[in-house]
Amino acid sequence: MASNPCLTCGACCASFRVDFAKEELQSEGGCVPDGLTVELNARLFRMRGTDHAAPRCAALVGTLGVQAGCGIYEWRPAPCREFGLRAPMGIGDEACARARARHGLAPL
Repeated sequence: MASNPCLTCGACCASFRVDFAKEELQSEGGCVPDGLTVELNARLFRMRGTDHAAPRCAALVGTLGVQAGCGIYEWRPAPCREFGLRAPMGIGDEACARARARHGLAPL
């Protein structure tokens, strides 16, 4: 697992909005900690920090491109889980490449 570039990158967590259904909140029986989210409407929530001009998810810990990761990895919302499933370790994924380029990192 040490060769997984996602364990040092973090670019996706500092590039995209992360919106998800209310049912994913801990208070609703899900896993995502309520305190790391912002309510958008009665059914939709967003990870805090991902809607800033320079996004950075409140759950992201560490330094991008050096040693970065999700502080709530086991409890991350569905969009984060799905992002990682699109291509193994981001290899060949266009969104991953855009996120990495935004932070001066080479594509995988």
